[in-house]
This record gives sequence, C-alpha cells and structure tokens, in this order.
Amino acid sequence: MRHGKKHNHLGRTTSHRKAMLANMASSLITHKRITTTLAKAKALRVYVEPIITKSKNDTTHSRRTVFAYLKDKEVVTELFRDVAAKVANRPGGYTRIIKLNNRLGDNAEMALIELVDYNEVYGKDTAAAEKKTTRRGRTKAKKADAPAAEVKEEAAPVAEVKEEVAEAPAAEEAAPEAPAADDAEEQKA
Repeated sequence: MRHGKKHNHLGRTTSHRKAMLANMASSLITHKRITTTLAKAKALRVYVEPIITKSKNDTTHSRRTVFAYLKDKEVVTELFRDVAAKVANRPGGYTRIIKLNNRLGDNAEMALIELVDYNEVYGKDTAAAEKKTTRRGRTKAKKADAPAAEVKEEAAPVAEVKEEVAEAPAAEEAAPEAPAADDAEEQKA
C-alpha cells in the first residue's frame, strides 16, 4: 500500500527519475519553457520550484545545494544570475503548466511547462490588471473637494494667460493701421 506517498515515480527507478528531473529542470531554466507529458510536467514543478526559491538567496551554501540537484555549472550560474533576479518579488508559483493536445503516437497527455516571469503574453495582461485596481476607502465628499480645489488653482493662471493674449492682438492691430495711413498719404502726394 502507498499510504501518504505523494510523488509520482513515473515508472522509473529512483536514480533514473532523479537524473531525468535534473535534466528537465536544467532544460527549463535554460530555455524557459519545455514541452513534455503532463505527468512529467507536474513532477518537474514539484522538483524545480524549491530550487528556484533556494536561488533567491545567493550564498555559497545555496549554490552548492542547487548544484547537487542540477549537476550543471552553467545552468546554476544562469539560475542565480538571471532567473533569481526576475523572480525576486514573487512569493512562489514560478512555473505554469499549460495542457496541449494529446501526442499522436501514443495519445499521451502533453503539456507545456514554462517559467511565469519569462512569458511576455501573460506578463503584460497581469501588469495591466494591477494598474486598474482602485481603493474604495475615500468618501464622496473628500473626492468632490479635492478636484474642485485643483480646478480653482489651475483656473487663475489660465485667466492671466487669456488677458495677456487679449492685450497682444490689440497692440498689433494698432501698429499696422499707422503704416496704412502713411501709405494713404503717400498715394495722395
């Protein structure tokens, strides 16, 4: 009986499963998204998310711990340099699994697993959604007073500008009339 045994063995021995998950995690970190079966994607998410959390703390101990899982120096360097900087503010949930059509050969359920912060399509929508949120703590009276005060302050400079503009054309109109009168006198002479 498998009481309380939660992880999927994926039909492999322990050593084979650990090597496969290490290779898949390295590929995910390098390419930012990979296509695999749904069962492997779910197992990979459980495997790689604690590793990404560990990469947020850039110490020698955490680097050695992550290297014990991934077994690739270049991938560990990329994880601590690039990926950790992007996920620094995220409290978890670094990967996303998207189900795809079944595989043609054996009809296996396929899935795309990707790092959330590296997808431009979904990243823009979440940023726009965050900007649209509003607070509802203010009362209507405070809202009505604040814009009215701002409008009154802005109205005074606009009135001054209008007065200056009104004075300028009057001066220009007077100036052209004088030469026109001189031209009329010259024509008579």
